[in-house]
Amino acid sequence: MIKKIKVPKQAGWLIPGLQVKRWFLLIFIGAAFITLGILMLFDLQPIFNTMQFIQKIATKISTEWLAFAIIMFGAAIFFKGWTKTNLSILDLGDDRDQDALLENLYRRRKLNRGPRIVAVGGGTGLSMLLSGIKNITNNITAVVTVGDDGGSSGKLRESLGILPPGDIRHCITALADDEDLVNKLFKYRFDDGQCLEGHSFGNLFITALCEITGDMVSAVRASSNVLSIRGRVLPATLDDMKLVAEMEDGRIIHGESTIPEAHGKIKKLFTEPKDCKALPEVIEAIRSAELIILGPGSLYTSVIPNLLIKEISEEIAKSKAKKIYVCNIMTQPGETDNYKVSDHLKALIKHAGSNKIVDTVLVNNYLPEKLADKYQKSGSYPVALDATEVKKMGIKICAKKLIEDSKEGLVRHSSNRVARTIYYWFRKSSK
Repeated sequence: MIKKIKVPKQAGWLIPGLQVKRWFLLIFIGAAFITLGILMLFDLQPIFNTMQFIQKIATKISTEWLAFAIIMFGAAIFFKGWTKTNLSILDLGDDRDQDALLENLYRRRKLNRGPRIVAVGGGTGLSMLLSGIKNITNNITAVVTVGDDGGSSGKLRESLGILPPGDIRHCITALADDEDLVNKLFKYRFDDGQCLEGHSFGNLFITALCEITGDMVSAVRASSNVLSIRGRVLPATLDDMKLVAEMEDGRIIHGESTIPEAHGKIKKLFTEPKDCKALPEVIEAIRSAELIILGPGSLYTSVIPNLLIKEISEEIAKSKAKKIYVCNIMTQPGETDNYKVSDHLKALIKHAGSNKIVDTVLVNNYLPEKLADKYQKSGSYPVALDATEVKKMGIKICAKKLIEDSKEGLVRHSSNRVARTIYYWFRKSSK
């Protein structure tokens, strides 16, 4: 059995990637020259006397061992002094604070060099993805749909005339450093209280910032700074965008929350107003992106709404970045009943007006032996991979196990598995 080698905590400063060792060396060389110069200034003949001392000692002890001992002794004193000085300046006396400093420094140095990623979607699907992607890069831009009109977001949108904060809240939470604490805080819902019942703290927090800063973008930026999130979250548009669906039977359904409740096949999705303008920062992010991820999430109410903004879909189509669509694992009643993987892709291409928005589709290829009964009762079934049809469309397939392990037969994306799979695919396809 291999024993773990214990490494002193101080050695953490020597981890590759921190970019501090070069400054250790520079400080050491500078200190050596200063010392040498002072000794020479007072005519103490430092070099001659040192060599004489070493010569006398060397007659009794091996020169190699003596030199090694001197180097190690000097390095230990120097390194201890340097770290104590810096920790004193930073006021980090606690071991946990020191560990956190090392971890944050290493993570930021490494993640700041990660690929530039734009993730497009909304709802819990996008926040799940971001929870994993933030461990790969800090250069993340989450483009979030603003078509939500249900629940707390819908009430705030109707009463205050602001963009719905719900999906934005999910993304900010997912990108926060202390995700668990922020998640609990932002998800907290008031059970009673006049005008507060049913609202989450996160929605009210973003709404308050929106009132203070003047617009949703400034509010999101301010909340991102407060929570020290990695990357940034941007609404797809600042227009008061509302979703409208034309069903196969001719019905016109208004509102994101009512579309799944219509229980029909969606023929076409469009927005009111028709020509919503994309946020300029979103267009800039897409143009500089190395990787663009669509989904996962509700096809017609989370992913496609972003593509209905013409500027966004056009920029994605023109982009030279790698483009991947994370397909849903299960069909969604009222939206994607009986949909196969190719049906998801066709819907994306149809509403974006281009077949160049996706290079590869990421699909899950593993399911529990027995699915939980709740899926069949709700009319939700695994999305079948019709590989032949997908390949006819000129789209590549990446099939991996993407779900969390579950004894109960539940099917949920694993944020880490999805993020790692996308990253490995990206690196391989970029070679």
